[in-house]
Amino acid sequence: MTDQDVKKLSRADLLELLLAQLQENQQLRAQLEETKRQLAERKIDTPVLGSLAEAASRLDAIFQAADRTAQQYQKELSSFSDDPS
Repeated sequence: MTDQDVKKLSRADLLELLLAQLQENQQLRAQLEETKRQLAERKIDTPVLGSLAEAASRLDAIFQAADRTAQQYQKELSSFSDDPS
């Protein structure tokens, strides 16, 4: 809309236009706040994800050690049962 078009509008039309702009402004501000909130949540989650990955790595190491111990125990049991004395 050009300046000349705006000058031709009645006072009521101008108020309606202003109201529509205010409503759009409020919607955009609400959308911006929601986006900021979601971004803040993701920033909080990033350290949590790092610590979860670290915990998973530690658990993996524990399970590998447990698996080695179980395999060693099975070998000892099988060698014990194979011994004829």
